Amino acid sequence: MDRTRLSVNINKLATLRNARGGNMPDLLRSARDIEAFGADGITIHPRPDERHIRYQDARDLKAVVKTELNIEGNPIPSFIDLVMEVRPTQVTLVPDAVDAITSNAGWDTIKHREFLSGIIKKFQAHGIRTSIFVDPDPQMVEGAALTGTDRVELYTESYATAYAAGDKEAAKPFALAAEKAVSLGLGLNAGHDLNLDNIAHFKQSIPHLLEVSIGHALICEAIYLGLENVVNMYKYRLQ
Repeated sequence: MDRTRLSVNINKLATLRNARGGNMPDLLRSARDIEAFGADGITIHPRPDERHIRYQDARDLKAVVKTELNIEGNPIPSFIDLVMEVRPTQVTLVPDAVDAITSNAGWDTIKHREFLSGIIKKFQAHGIRTSIFVDPDPQMVEGAALTGTDRVELYTESYATAYAAGDKEAAKPFALAAEKAVSLGLGLNAGHDLNLDNIAHFKQSIPHLLEVSIGHALICEAIYLGLENVVNMYKYRLQ
């Protein structure tokens, strides 16, 4: 299988920094270190209340990240303006409510096709790769393809929950959605609740997986195992 790229979401490092004020941990140094440890990209998900990643962080990281910068978020006007200013490598559109603690659903790409198409066209015109966060539903993948997006990101919380409960078929819906994406010419990403315990099985079950975005679990695991070690443990499992 081809190697799947690892993008590390650093939202939790920003949460830790914001808890005490000041600049510890230093987000920019952390991003540089994570890249040096072998990560293929940095992901951030700024929210309107800036409770973790701030909009200014996105601007600052653009000048620091040497691999790929992926900005996730709900395409409200302020988010669209930020993306157009920063011009990341990739933007991942996520239908978060303003008060969402974390992402909890994929897009209804059929209902919101026209809305998403207009935003995607705008980003692509400025050389920004686009991805839509979707549930593992072939219909939603088909709807995503009709928007003109470059990729979809499969929302993997249900996989992680089922796998932890011992379900040997946990990855089956994702494999079907992945097959549909590839047949339609879409690139395939995945993320949410993936961790060191479940990532290898997911990788083995999902062909053509280009990228995973992992944050919360990776940072938690790094508390015990060390950040450099954990980044390389993920990369090994993704080979």
